[in-house]
Amino acid sequence: MVEAWFAQRGWKAWTFQQQTWDAQAQGQSGLIQVPTGAGKTYAAFMGALARTIDQERCKPTASGLQILYVTPLRAVSRDIELALREPTAALAPHLLIESRTGDTGASTRARQRGRLPHVLITTPESLSLLLTRDDCAAQFGSLSCVILDEWHELLGSKRGTQTELALARVRRLAPMTMTWALSATLSNPSEAALAACGGGAPVLIRAREVSRDILVDSIIPSDMRRLPLAGHLGLAMLPDLVESLDPAQSTLVFTNTRSQAERWFHAILAARPQWTQLMALHHGSIDRAEREAVESGLKSGTLRIVVATSSLDLGVDFAPVERVIQIGSPKGIGRLIQRAGRSGHRPGAGCRVTCVPTHGLELLEIDAVRRAIAAGNIEPRTPASKPLDVLAQHLVTRAMGGGFTAADLYAEVR
Repeated sequence: MVEAWFAQRGWKAWTFQQQTWDAQAQGQSGLIQVPTGAGKTYAAFMGALARTIDQERCKPTASGLQILYVTPLRAVSRDIELALREPTAALAPHLLIESRTGDTGASTRARQRGRLPHVLITTPESLSLLLTRDDCAAQFGSLSCVILDEWHELLGSKRGTQTELALARVRRLAPMTMTWALSATLSNPSEAALAACGGGAPVLIRAREVSRDILVDSIIPSDMRRLPLAGHLGLAMLPDLVESLDPAQSTLVFTNTRSQAERWFHAILAARPQWTQLMALHHGSIDRAEREAVESGLKSGTLRIVVATSSLDLGVDFAPVERVIQIGSPKGIGRLIQRAGRSGHRPGAGCRVTCVPTHGLELLEIDAVRRAIAAGNIEPRTPASKPLDVLAQHLVTRAMGGGFTAADLYAEVR
């Protein structure tokens, strides 16, 4: 069924996708680690969808939440929703797919209060809020699969701990639930898989037949004396950056903070006012409608240069993007690889990221990251060690969501 849908679109499933579908058919959990743009989303979702369809054939009266898709960023939930709707409309059009994030409208929230959709896309924070409901046992009792997108982004933070605790509760409500984590940049996949799946012996799936060459280069100032020794908001490299930009190439310009994104966006426009209709700004504080318009413009090609924060470096598939620029410190090897992967976002295609230092010492950082990527060295993401403040918050969630006894909750948390 799944492979037939792929064939209709002229696609051939990768070996790692078939391996994932086989593992899901057996009810196993695991982690998929493949390069950005190789097809992780459909590897995790299509097997879960096929399993849901098979279960409905055996039990036609089955309903309620079946697949839970957790993403670190609410900004990408719409794009994920559109990606999941396409195969579902062809294979199981009766299944309802919706998002539940801070952007979700009041009418949709009210409808979900009575009944969750068959496929729900949400964030760790919204998942915790859903578990405060006194009827959460009924709402999550039918769940069969959880998909954790961009697990490396959550794993090393307290949001990752929040997700682990929420999933411990979900597994108690639906013991047969599978968990599949997705990542492109992890050097400790076994540890990451155990954290995502809650123990046991999770399956590790890697796409050995899919590889991507990564080119890291830099814009070097013609006069090195122009670069200050410190400070990350300075625009010393603005003339060099503007000179290197070409609207003929679809380009994502990444910054590390929202204030930096705002400043560079307006500075570039001031230098090239003729690009007003071709440029846009994207970050998490921008209105949802405006963010979606920017994403649509990138996909259609009407927008050629977009300045963004991490709101666009995860999850979203922008195949037309040809070039990625990183302003300021790379802030990590895995993070730069992730951002580089936004260019040439298709299997087998190489990707390129051009780094723009904002002060002299960042030239050393850029060179160090380039060498690390060439050597295949990526920093590990390890789970936070016993963050008791997150546990205290989770206790409140559990108390509101039907209450608990100390012994049962202690076993669940462990």
